[in-house]
Amino acid sequence: MKNDVVLVLVKGVMPTANGCAVFLGNEDKTFVIYVDHSVGNAIQMTLDGVKKDRPLTHDLIAHILTGLGAELDHIVINDVNEGTFFARILLRMENELGKKIVELDARPSDSTVLALQHKRPIFVARKVFDAVEDMTEILERVLRQQAEEPAEDDSDEDDEK
Repeated sequence: MKNDVVLVLVKGVMPTANGCAVFLGNEDKTFVIYVDHSVGNAIQMTLDGVKKDRPLTHDLIAHILTGLGAELDHIVINDVNEGTFFARILLRMENELGKKIVELDARPSDSTVLALQHKRPIFVARKVFDAVEDMTEILERVLRQQAEEPAEDDSDEDDEK
């Protein structure tokens, strides 16, 4: 499996007009998956370690997995077709009958939330990683702009005092 997939991390979540851009990648390349606002917020809250008063949908799924004795092993973003990404969640289960791997079809956005919650690896199929456009420069530019914005806001506050 090592040559067929590439390990990636969530490098950033940015709001867009229609949802959120989730930047995934490694030191070689960064690419973007666009998700709806609610899942983008769930990814960001998980990254930030936000504690929620009530369980959200992804928390419920995690509780169900725990209740069933299943553990999330890893996720794989395994395909892309005209900008739509596809993923698989791989669960590991063990009971008195033996060990079992269960593979589920899922949206990459939901899969990513679960992988982050469980601190499990996010893989991308090599064919997908090789096919996507490298967005490293764009992410770096956006992060630089975000880093500069608070400094400008602080100077405006000083002017008002």
